[in-house]
Amino acid sequence: MAKPIVYVARRLPDVAVRMLSGECEIRQHQGELPPTRDELLAGVARCTGILSLLSDRIDAEVMDAAGPQLKVISNFAVGYNNIDIEEARRRGIAVGNTPDVLTDATADIAIALLLAVARRLPQAAADARQGRWKTWEPLGWLGIDLQDRTLGIVGMGRIGAATAQRMHGGWGTRILYTSRQPKPEVDARFNARHVPLETLLEQSDFVSLHVPLDGSTRHLIGREQLRRMQRHSILINTARGEIVDQDALYEALRQGQIFGAGLDVTTPEPLPPDHPLYQLDNCLILPHIGSATDKARNAMAERAAANLLAGMRGQPLPFPVVQPPVEAGPSTERNGG
Repeated sequence: MAKPIVYVARRLPDVAVRMLSGECEIRQHQGELPPTRDELLAGVARCTGILSLLSDRIDAEVMDAAGPQLKVISNFAVGYNNIDIEEARRRGIAVGNTPDVLTDATADIAIALLLAVARRLPQAAADARQGRWKTWEPLGWLGIDLQDRTLGIVGMGRIGAATAQRMHGGWGTRILYTSRQPKPEVDARFNARHVPLETLLEQSDFVSLHVPLDGSTRHLIGREQLRRMQRHSILINTARGEIVDQDALYEALRQGQIFGAGLDVTTPEPLPPDHPLYQLDNCLILPHIGSATDKARNAMAERAAANLLAGMRGQPLPFPVVQPPVEAGPSTERNGG
């Protein structure tokens, strides 16, 4: 009996291929860059499962190209804004993601960006490398202390809480946060306060973004919000690039409305080398490396493969976003995301 075909949209950690190879015929995109639209449409033909990345737009056209046997789409990410969730639900296609394994790695990157921007590490390192370091300079490369500061967490989910833990435990930082509802356990753990976004922006020295991207959060931080921030404030974004209006951010940084910004995510990705944000020495941009540790990426691969296998077997996905009714199979509790 022929094995079901799965399309894997990129080269992934070996654990994913090992898990899938026993039960599936793997059709894997081998290019360094994401598949083009034509490559994606051709690659998914006759597939029972698709293992996609955030760079792959999985919509009705892709589902049509796969055919009626498509049972499951497994996203190699916590987010899934690249997938037409309602279309998948309408067709009875299961959709899974990889929650809970990126928390520590992404929170670490948020803190790394904050430290680097606050202490002006990129500028100082560049001056040293380029011969502009002449002597110990009493007024050179002055940055911002982290002690006795207030951190505003926009979106107090797992990554937001992990970021708050690092700052509150390491520097005694005061914590303000936004979320749909107050979180008494967060208030008690960090002596934190749930406040409106406007209050958070006005009272925080550092603002770190941890909300998912949806219609309510696109350009959540724009000109009006940046004007509310203090002149010594630092904005950190490790969530999604579209949450920030980058044109407004450029103007705020150029005019000195805020001290600096650290971005692990941009719009688009990759950000073109000639983008004006790169010309600002108070903006540090990383190539979306929040989850880039061996531990995190291997765990993502395991969860993505596990979702794919369960969906093809007609079993409940261990980490579902969309779970159509199943006839049999052990119940598996979702582990957040």
